[in-house]
Amino acid sequence: MITNFIENYARLIVSVPEDVTVTKKLIDETFAEITVEANSSDIGKLIGKNGNMINALKTMANGCKAKDGVSYKIQVIAK
Repeated sequence: MITNFIENYARLIVSVPEDVTVTKKLIDETFAEITVEANSSDIGKLIGKNGNMINALKTMANGCKAKDGVSYKIQVIAK
């Protein structure tokens, strides 16, 4: 659920949406790592000015914690 949302959201923001891939890796039962890979020219757009865009994604992920009990870490990586 959260990975689909982040992928769709990221594709709306970037210039090259076909380069966006989102993967989710479960570390343990209560912690997961979400990795957003995008074109290197779009990394700044995903992070946003002063980190506002990535912080908004982290806020959404924290909202999902209340529903499924899993904490999320979000990383943005250039392809």
